[in-house]
Amino acid sequence: MRVISCILTEHDLRLVLLSAFVIVSGGWLAFGLFRRAEEKHGAQRHGWTFLAAVAAGASVWCTHFIAMLAFDVRAPITFEPLLTIGSLLIAIVGCGVGFDVALRDRKPSSPAAGGAILGLSVAAMHYTGMMGYRIDGLVEWSAGYIAASIAMAMVLSAVALHQAVRRSWAFSHYAAIALFVLAVVSLHFTGMAALSVTPFITDTALANPEILVTMSIAVACVGLIIASTGFAAYIIDTKASEDMAERLHHMAYNDALTGLPNRAGFAVHLGHALDLAKAEGSRLAVVSIDLDRFKEINDLRGLEAGDAALRLIGQRLSELLREGEFVARAGGDEFATVKRFTERSDLLDFVARLEGVLFTPINIGDFQTVTGASLGVAVYPEDGDTQERLINNSELALYRAIDDVTRATCFYEAQMDEASRARHTLGQDLRHAIELNQLELYYQVQTSVSTGEICGYEALLRWRHPVHGMVSPAEFIPIAEETGSIIPIGEWVLRTACREAASWSVPHKVAVNLSPVQFVNADLARLVHEVLLQTDLSPSRLELEITESTIIADKARTLHILRQIKSLGVTIAIDDFGTGYSSLSTLREFPFDKIKLDRSFMNEVEHNQQAKAVVRAVLSLGKTLEIKVLAEGVETAHQLAILHTEGCDEAQGYFLGKPQPIAQILMALANVGNSNVAQTVPTPISASRRKRQRHAG
Repeated sequence: MRVISCILTEHDLRLVLLSAFVIVSGGWLAFGLFRRAEEKHGAQRHGWTFLAAVAAGASVWCTHFIAMLAFDVRAPITFEPLLTIGSLLIAIVGCGVGFDVALRDRKPSSPAAGGAILGLSVAAMHYTGMMGYRIDGLVEWSAGYIAASIAMAMVLSAVALHQAVRRSWAFSHYAAIALFVLAVVSLHFTGMAALSVTPFITDTALANPEILVTMSIAVACVGLIIASTGFAAYIIDTKASEDMAERLHHMAYNDALTGLPNRAGFAVHLGHALDLAKAEGSRLAVVSIDLDRFKEINDLRGLEAGDAALRLIGQRLSELLREGEFVARAGGDEFATVKRFTERSDLLDFVARLEGVLFTPINIGDFQTVTGASLGVAVYPEDGDTQERLINNSELALYRAIDDVTRATCFYEAQMDEASRARHTLGQDLRHAIELNQLELYYQVQTSVSTGEICGYEALLRWRHPVHGMVSPAEFIPIAEETGSIIPIGEWVLRTACREAASWSVPHKVAVNLSPVQFVNADLARLVHEVLLQTDLSPSRLELEITESTIIADKARTLHILRQIKSLGVTIAIDDFGTGYSSLSTLREFPFDKIKLDRSFMNEVEHNQQAKAVVRAVLSLGKTLEIKVLAEGVETAHQLAILHTEGCDEAQGYFLGKPQPIAQILMALANVGNSNVAQTVPTPISASRRKRQRHAG
């Protein structure tokens, strides 16, 4: 008998190259799928792991099968079906377990452990397949080669998965594929080197080499088809992910209603356009647009009509665009455009086209209207060289256009618009004044004209700004009313004044001003009731002051709310009487408890007979209606004497006492040492409460 080791003949080189192609392409596909599995979670990860295992197991098995056919053992061969098929299942299941272990947790050793399992499964597949590889001869194995093949497969596979998961350098993915291919190849050739065959002398003919090549090609095709199902899933998932990413990108940067770019898309385009303008040395304009009468469409025809109007306007704006022009919907009924230009005439033409579109009538069903619009324009580089500056300046110009009924478009003007910017900034700071403890309450004494005794105190709001210091109420109260900040600020004033007044040992009244904006809140009466209960202040000690303009805004509603408040036992005073809309009908329709004569009359009462006549008339009216009258702005002894002569009930002003924190009022009285007067001054019950004496008017 002859002993023949497995040798590779020249004509079988084609099969070796085929097996190399199968393992390289299969490894590339398997590790691509494995990487996708790593990116997923839950059931999706398990699905991609299964596809990776099928691709890896099928390619390894096909490589093994083809490579075996490439070796000439000089003896007839057959394959045992169950073991051959079993080796394929071992490869797929083992690869799946290895991949799963590598991804199951984030321990440093997990990828290497999974790789070792992967290598062991490849070895198990190889030797199971060899058991089904029946040779007509005496087969002998070398234990050393077997051990070496298994060790190389496990070590190389462990390093391969470690590289695939950890990706410690730029080419880790390709290194992982190469190491995996090397693990399979080294296992096969070392394992085949362990095999020695002594052929039996028989009459059975050897297999035709061409048949073996044909079988190998068929096996390779089947294996690649199996593996390619994973590749197809990979392509489909990638395309679906790209489509989803594209849809999400479109949703993120485009307005769903009009189809125009949204505020985010506008910011991206403006950034690119600004960079281009800087590079080319050209100019760029940002135009902010606000529709003037859009609210009327919603109010008269409903939200659907409003949406239709926005879609139509958006379509018209989009259709007028030329090269270097861009339009976006900034939100609500606001739009924003960008125009790159070199000559100012180009910009003026663009603005004219915008106005033409925005002032063209729109038809919604049987309803026709003209929304109109206000436009604010800021130009690079003179009005700003950053996105934020250009947008802010165009909006400042827009605010001026909204206020100016004679012009639809305003260009940014630094001198005029910087004042608006400062006002806007102050409004932003005012929103946080309460939480930052910047608001304080000062109190101004109100005294009886006839006796000089203290009747009460008016709570006046002060704002100590961290940068600007004390900001005048005449400056920040209108801002608070415009921005809506007056609602929380007014509530803070009411609560603080009532809480501090409740701590005074002498039960003087405390007067608190109400803004017209607060009457928009239908729960004002409930708020007053709630504050009185929480602070334990007697309702008779609280006096609320309103101006007649508050009543004029919505007479029926305001008088209804005032009656609710008065029913609680709270007194109501009409402030700044004698100016603006003052009328007898107001005093007749609502039983006020006090009239506060405007300070402007006291400024002239000493030398102006008309002013004195008005004061006398108001005082006479108060006596007739049995309503107390308090004169504001008393600054001299002569003014106080006139009020005494004319029979005024109460007075308030710098002559009687400047607005101060209640602690300073107490300190001043203590220094004077007048015990009689001190008894009429509100004394806080505790030092801790003395720290909380702030409010406004």
